[in-house]
Amino acid sequence: MDDVRSTWQALSLGRRYLLSAWPWRSVGYLAAGVLTGLPLLLGLVLLAAAGATLSVVLVGLPLLALLGLAGIPAATVERRRLRLVDTEPAPSPHRTPAEPGLAAWARLRYREQATWRELGHAFLHGFLLWWVELAALGFFIGLPLALLTAPIQLALGDGEARIVKLWLITTYPQAFAIAAAGAVLLPALLFPLGSFAGARAALTRALLAPRERELKGRLDEVTRSRARLVDAFEAERRRIERDLHDGAQQRLVALTMSLGIARLDVPPGPLSDQLAAAHAEAGKVLAELRELIHGIHPQVLTDYGLTGALADIAERSAVPVDTDAIDAALPRLPESVEAAAYFGVCEALANIGKHSGAARAAVSARHTGSALLVDVRDDGRGGADPAAGSGLTGLADRIAVLDGTLTITSPRGGPTVLSLEIPCAP
Repeated sequence: MDDVRSTWQALSLGRRYLLSAWPWRSVGYLAAGVLTGLPLLLGLVLLAAAGATLSVVLVGLPLLALLGLAGIPAATVERRRLRLVDTEPAPSPHRTPAEPGLAAWARLRYREQATWRELGHAFLHGFLLWWVELAALGFFIGLPLALLTAPIQLALGDGEARIVKLWLITTYPQAFAIAAAGAVLLPALLFPLGSFAGARAALTRALLAPRERELKGRLDEVTRSRARLVDAFEAERRRIERDLHDGAQQRLVALTMSLGIARLDVPPGPLSDQLAAAHAEAGKVLAELRELIHGIHPQVLTDYGLTGALADIAERSAVPVDTDAIDAALPRLPESVEAAAYFGVCEALANIGKHSGAARAAVSARHTGSALLVDVRDDGRGGADPAAGSGLTGLADRIAVLDGTLTITSPRGGPTVLSLEIPCAP
């Protein structure tokens, strides 16, 4: 029963439904509706009455405005109560305000359709639904329990008892017969009880869960937020690259020159040897720093765009690379897109040199007007596996952040083709 996620699904289990916790979860769901419905009714009546009474003066206007938002906390409670009979999450349909503060929050809430659906559900629940839930509990649970307790009622009733105000019993054989009927009726009524609870939960989900349009709007907001994060990340990379290039690298260059001049002024000997070793080490550090700066954000990408940067990668590749299929007229694209494509080709050519055994590779790149398409092909042994720790998984994640896709075709024996597609405008 671990895969059962709602009362509706549990009902299809037949007799096993009675042995599960779902009937009693349904009872708890309806009972919780009764417990929340009465305070909700009182609160709505008080707010409406106070607002109507004081509407002749300005004091009543805030109360009426507050009444419009009364459905929000009630809906939050309802979505939590829904988990008793439907474990699939029902997230809030509300969006996050673009600005901080209570005023921005209230303006957004009054403009959202979800706010008014929640208010309608609050009125429906407060004035009608909890009464229906109470009646359902009374019929499906109260009636069989009243029959089951007939002997107890007779014992406490001085020789007679009227069961559910309908049947008068005076003997214990009658009482036990009614109790037996209750024992049969209780499990039988648990099925319609579960159906009613499932229908009630479906109404709650229909009114209080996000609509498809709201989910799409939230997804669009997440996409825009992700794009802003990518742009901020690329801007931070550029800042670090500039700081290293203009700060640490220049100081290392000055240190290297100072050590070189000091070597010329010192006669041969132990000190000269130490200065020579320090000068050589400073040169190595400077070379490593330049490689680090190039890895953070290559200057060739800024100066010459993606076309020049891909040609530069090809020249530095350990495997000969054909670049004839790179469109020389590639437009300048967003920095995040150019960087993702650049490092994607870097990773692909590095893998070709390390793992493929290829004799040649080829890179092609073009822009269709709405997307950048980049292919890297080699004539190696094939069998590239992104799960083998070759860096392709991280590359796929980086492309996915830009809503792009990474496709790898690598049969055993080759060839291997790595394709990048990144939606973007020039």
